[in-house]
Amino acid sequence: MFVVTTAHVTTAQTKPKARRMPREVRERQMLDAAVRVFARRGYSAASMDEIAELAGASKPLVYLYLNSKEGLFTTCIRREADVLLAAVRAAARPEDPAERRLWNSLRAFFAHTAEHPEGWAVLSRQARCHGEAFAGVVAEVREGVVDVIVRLIEEAAGAAPDAPPLNGREASGLAYALVGAAESLADAANGPAGQIVPSAREAAETLMNVAWVGLENLVSGRRWPR
Repeated sequence: MFVVTTAHVTTAQTKPKARRMPREVRERQMLDAAVRVFARRGYSAASMDEIAELAGASKPLVYLYLNSKEGLFTTCIRREADVLLAAVRAAARPEDPAERRLWNSLRAFFAHTAEHPEGWAVLSRQARCHGEAFAGVVAEVREGVVDVIVRLIEEAAGAAPDAPPLNGREASGLAYALVGAAESLADAANGPAGQIVPSAREAAETLMNVAWVGLENLVSGRRWPR
């Protein structure tokens, strides 16, 4: 005859159930792991096994949540692009003058890329090398940043007293040049260890000296004499 003790009954009844991790938390862990692996290995060499292991999940679970390697890479690019663009837009506070908003936007851009080097590596290097679908997402974030800069340039030009009108092509050209230069500086700042690179503040100051002084000349009617 078997005897079930009270202790055994109590233990079985009170054993806590394992709590299931919320989907958004688990998915964020997978994306964080994927960004690290894609930044280090590149898209082609990245392994779903390594991503799953780093995320503490099974490979079937990664596929269940994010469908495919291509889908995972696209989601990583989209997330990093959205976060970067949000940081730049948040820095350009509408109550500040245009000069201050441009300065804050540039600082936010360089600070974010310095604080998230793996995310920037996925955006700036990996996404551009693996097909139009991936490059298109990067182009979207660039257009978003350009749009912010164009509005600031137009506002600054419009606020200058007795300034000649700045046409849309000039404002757009300046914005694209500024964003391209910012991307190059961010790439340099996140380059190989040991090379001399500007800090986020120094990089922002460099572009302000080029862009703002050049814009000041434009709105004052001083053009380069061709």
